[in-house]
Amino acid sequence: MDPLMNRLAQLDHRYVWHPFTQMKDWLRTEPIVLVEGKGAVLRDVKGREYLDANASIWTNLHGHRNPRIDAAIRRQLTRVAHTSALGLASGPAAELAEQLVRLARGPKGQPRLAKVFYSDDGSTAVEAALKLAAEHTRRSGLVRKPRFVSVKGAYHGDTIGAVSVGQIDLFHRTWSSLLFPTESVPAPGCYRCPFNRARPERADARTYRSCQWECVSGVEKVFDQARARARPFSGLIVEPRMQGAAGMIAHPEGWLARVAEIARGHGALLIADEVMTGFGRTGVGTRSGDRFHAFATQHEGVVPDLLALAKGLTGGYLPMAATLTTQAIFDSFLGDYADFRTFFHGHSYTGNALGAAASLASVALLSAPAGVRRRRALEATFQAELELLWRHPNVGDVRRVGLVAGIELVRDWRQRTPFRLEERVGIRICEAMARRGVLTRPIGSVIALMPPYCTTQTQLRRMVSALAESLEEVFPQSALSAPGS
Repeated sequence: MDPLMNRLAQLDHRYVWHPFTQMKDWLRTEPIVLVEGKGAVLRDVKGREYLDANASIWTNLHGHRNPRIDAAIRRQLTRVAHTSALGLASGPAAELAEQLVRLARGPKGQPRLAKVFYSDDGSTAVEAALKLAAEHTRRSGLVRKPRFVSVKGAYHGDTIGAVSVGQIDLFHRTWSSLLFPTESVPAPGCYRCPFNRARPERADARTYRSCQWECVSGVEKVFDQARARARPFSGLIVEPRMQGAAGMIAHPEGWLARVAEIARGHGALLIADEVMTGFGRTGVGTRSGDRFHAFATQHEGVVPDLLALAKGLTGGYLPMAATLTTQAIFDSFLGDYADFRTFFHGHSYTGNALGAAASLASVALLSAPAGVRRRRALEATFQAELELLWRHPNVGDVRRVGLVAGIELVRDWRQRTPFRLEERVGIRICEAMARRGVLTRPIGSVIALMPPYCTTQTQLRRMVSALAESLEEVFPQSALSAPGS
């Protein structure tokens, strides 16, 4: 161990095992040890400042040390930090449940989400949704044996049920012997869709795609086959509008509404995993005035039967999750004690009072008219700044939804030629960005940018310019080309 390395970095190397990290590589260099934060800025143990360009792995909505969330947690600390949800109720959890149901409202005629089940993180929120869907459809006589459909490239978490509906072989094949089988349907990713006949352009592939909605036909085919075999599905689970761990795959407008109609036409429940996309991340929408879309499903007028939330729920402060569901699903678990129709699933920190207090403050910030207007302006600036990246020939696709973007790097943009994972292109770019004071994490060769909502226009421009400069550093032989060349 390097004796000149900071003491905290030494302790990390000696004792900590990091998630989704090849530890042999990690132990070769001194890590950045973050110790302070304010707004969109983080500071390390050596006093260097960084912009948090991925919102601390997609969680931190309003920035670090937000005064309203800080104050809400302090107030709750003067009362009680945690009480059990088994046989007892909590005021903050009850108030938050009301607010979440209000935020999840949908158009008339759609099933209304009415109940909230709390857990700890995104994986457990999805796990609860799968169990609820499985048991509800079995009890209702819709299925004999619960089965699920998920989208290729899907990532829904790391518990066994969540992994079972995941479709990323690199992450999930190790656990294949532990999983229950699921069906997969095509991902609606226009840039690499085998049915997109359009030649590459210097624009988001969704804007110039040429296809016949084969990604929707693929969903219909899977459900039709299940009906023909008399083996219906309990549910279809999707990451609406954008698949995160798949590489920030942005869906074309209309895909969600189409597949939701197919699933429901076959009696299957719709499960929306909005762990990453929830709480305004995919855009405030086109509503007039200061109203906004809290969830990605609302952009297409879809209300799921089950909605999984986590990450930004507390504004990124504390681990907390929620699964929202309908009155019909809730009612299928009602009965006399001796019927044992209880939902036998739970967590020690369910409905944690500190997490609920932070979440209530976060929801208030999201709903404030000034905040809605600010996010709308930030989205416009984000789009304008991202346009500059098309000048670099190793940028193959730039896909933005609201305040999240994925920049896919390729060897040859005219052929969409990908880099091999072993080349560590995304990692090298992010290391170069860190040297420029901007922190984010790649997904293979896709660079994710997900600024906190408090990010200033100047900070946002710096995030994108650090990426552009890093591209020039990592690909020094690539001649910059004008857009459209």
